[in-house]
Amino acid sequence: MCMPSSWVVHKLAFKPSIEIAQALSQKDRYGGLFFGLSFAECLTLLGQDRTLLTNESLNVSELLSPPKRERRKQHRPGELLEAALDLFVEKGYAATRSEEVAAKAGVSKGTLFLYFPSKEELFKAVVRENVVKTVTDGALEVANFKGTSKELLHFLMREWWRRYGATKASGITKLIISEGNHFPELAAFYQDEVITPAVRILKDVLQRGRDSGEFKNFDIDSTVMVIIAPMLFFIMSKHANAMCLAGQPNTPPENFIAQHADLIVRGLSV
Repeated sequence: MCMPSSWVVHKLAFKPSIEIAQALSQKDRYGGLFFGLSFAECLTLLGQDRTLLTNESLNVSELLSPPKRERRKQHRPGELLEAALDLFVEKGYAATRSEEVAAKAGVSKGTLFLYFPSKEELFKAVVRENVVKTVTDGALEVANFKGTSKELLHFLMREWWRRYGATKASGITKLIISEGNHFPELAAFYQDEVITPAVRILKDVLQRGRDSGEFKNFDIDSTVMVIIAPMLFFIMSKHANAMCLAGQPNTPPENFIAQHADLIVRGLSV
């Protein structure tokens, strides 16, 4: 079978006529000239009159791009996850209803369940998108870090706040702490996919410093808790309208994290 040649379209874009014919046969545009014709008929028509390809009304980039409805469909999972994150952080897991998520995303409940068959699966997808990804990226950066272990620990704590603690996704931590006992399966999921890998990263950094001689000999497990606990407290205070910090100086989070990291590094250094 002989394939049609490519023609110049709008002087810059080169597109095979076979692709254009296929697109034209599916779109109700250009005064109905092509709509309803088969792919073969469009191809024949284009072959008979190549000037059609230089018609200013034929926006080939638009022709060969997905329709608006299809483009919206491609972005729909992200819109649903964004709506779910907002509601889970604002209302908690138990109080958030699937129909609320669907309404916030501008779709029906049935559409929501096409992508996420249950509220539990929706929550897991939110965690994977907003938390697990941050942990995974952090593990790669730690593995490739070229500086000292002291610098790495500072970097890790600073970036943890910037990429997670400072975002609305950090409200998931409060949700798990406050509701985990009522939803043990979700708590176990969070433990496996977030807490365990994150603790492993921190342990690797501490072990790296001890092996290099930068850090003194110390108990790694208890040190991990010393590092994590104040940072968790800061997140909980942030999502509880800072009630636990009432009357205290309004310390910028970045300053708190930097000072906390500095105290840890000084305490561990030989």
